[in-house]
Amino acid sequence: MNRRPLVIAAAVAGALALAAFALPNLPPNPVTDALEKQVLREKGKRYASAADAPKRGDREFVLPSWIPRDATDIRIRARGDGGARLIRFTLGKTPLDGPQCAAAARKKPDGPRLDARWWPGGTRGEERPECRDRYQYQVSVRGRQVYAWTDGTLSPGARIPAVSPNGAPAATPGGIPAGSPAG
Repeated sequence: MNRRPLVIAAAVAGALALAAFALPNLPPNPVTDALEKQVLREKGKRYASAADAPKRGDREFVLPSWIPRDATDIRIRARGDGGARLIRFTLGKTPLDGPQCAAAARKKPDGPRLDARWWPGGTRGEERPECRDRYQYQVSVRGRQVYAWTDGTLSPGARIPAVSPNGAPAATPGGIPAGSPAG
């Protein structure tokens, strides 16, 4: 009996299992970044300031509107499907105004479904919902550090732009792209 295919399959399964446990704890480098993207379907970015973060494009890394413009040391970990995200940043001179959600909107999700070395434990009791963006975030402030996460739950009343067949925002009858501030 030829055991070679069985040995190869076991080795591949073992390597994938090891990667799933080891990847979150390895320092960032091109190899771990590629494996995280392919195996875990997660991506991470770091920006020195809010000004360095993209304003449009890859939705996973566009900052929510409630993050102050003078925030620094921004880290984002996002699931490839665009739903779940972890965000950590340091406040500048602009204080973070209190998280805002309508009383009826306060849905407390189970917890972040992502993990990162820079994410602290035990924020659950400090978290407050934030609903001013497309997704509802759970926000915790510890000194000047702010931790926010979403599992992809849409904010109540979130405006989701319609997309035309070519991928561009569809226009409303007035010619303004749906979902834009004027739309």
